[in-house]
Amino acid sequence: MDAIEQAVHDTWRQLLAQLPVFLDACIVLTMAGALGGILGLERQVHGRWVGFRTHMSVAMGAAMFMLVALVAAKEFLPDATRAVQGIATGIGFIGAGTILKLADRLEVKGLTTASSVWLSAAVGTACGMKQFGVAVAGTLLAVVVLAILRPVEKWMTSRYGDSD
Repeated sequence: MDAIEQAVHDTWRQLLAQLPVFLDACIVLTMAGALGGILGLERQVHGRWVGFRTHMSVAMGAAMFMLVALVAAKEFLPDATRAVQGIATGIGFIGAGTILKLADRLEVKGLTTASSVWLSAAVGTACGMKQFGVAVAGTLLAVVVLAILRPVEKWMTSRYGDSD
């Protein structure tokens, strides 16, 4: 019984020692999820394939990868930049899944949604590196592009037609 009690005691001691790390991670992941959710909400409102929860998950996942990478890198930045490269590459597969080529027309759908998923990963990565100013600025500008410029794009298309 002493070995089991000691193991339980050691586990609790380790968990309590990591309480500050836990709280910091909660703040970072909440920030990433909230900002990713803002991007996803715009997609959700317009009935796109990838919406609110997916964007939140992508941003939080990217932030978590960065938090872990920064600990593993122990301030050796090239290792952390490899995590950024991995996130950017890996998220491309999810984004590619949102793109649809319509067989009966020369039209491709889902490119904006794919790019918003990619941007959500970038926002999460910035949060994971605790670059909250960059993350908020990126989110705000993305909302401008996704929501506010939508009527401008429709007006230009109706007035001048497709640019292709």
